[in-house]
Amino acid sequence: MLLAVLSIAVLAYLLGSVPTGYLLVRLFRHEDIRSVGSGNIGATNVLRSGGKGLGAATFLLDTLKGAAAVWLGALLGSILLPSMPFRDAEAIAAVSAVLGHMFPVWLHFRGGKGVATGFGVFLVAAPLAALAAIGLFAIVLILTRYVSLASILGAGSFPVFAWFLVHGDKPAPYIAAQVIVASLIILKHHQNIRRLATGTESRFGARTQERKPA
Repeated sequence: MLLAVLSIAVLAYLLGSVPTGYLLVRLFRHEDIRSVGSGNIGATNVLRSGGKGLGAATFLLDTLKGAAAVWLGALLGSILLPSMPFRDAEAIAAVSAVLGHMFPVWLHFRGGKGVATGFGVFLVAAPLAALAAIGLFAIVLILTRYVSLASILGAGSFPVFAWFLVHGDKPAPYIAAQVIVASLIILKHHQNIRRLATGTESRFGARTQERKPA
């Protein structure tokens, strides 16, 4: 069982750790996205740096890598340990993929905040809840134009949506993974929370070029 768990975790981590935003900006603009705007490798900073198409591609690819990690993790679990509940395998893969995105070994463990990747992992593990959470994200973003606030509320709402919208067995690891991923995303926004509290957070649409804390 330990081998199966480790295999799922490693596979999901490696998929999640692919720094898509960094690679896209390096490939198409010959820049290091970490030296632009907030220095974050995620879709929002890529978009704010002036790369609308690259920002959209980053969000899409980060979502897809999260979804692929969970799908492949569950598949690997069914092969290595058929007795393992598939939702347990999904839980392991979900947490590992998001950790990979946030702490990629390729970039000295300095990655993104996990919003798109988190959406991707739960789009497979709990699709209706993921869509509800991204819907709340969109509403908050439209009303406030704060990407960080929308991300925090969207992530925080996911476990609640999942509790009511996911049918069938909800084993403890599955529930724990939802809470862990949501908590990790919120914690990654700690500096944004501080700026929101002081009224200095940038609204969506403000283009920044100088490097400042994420």
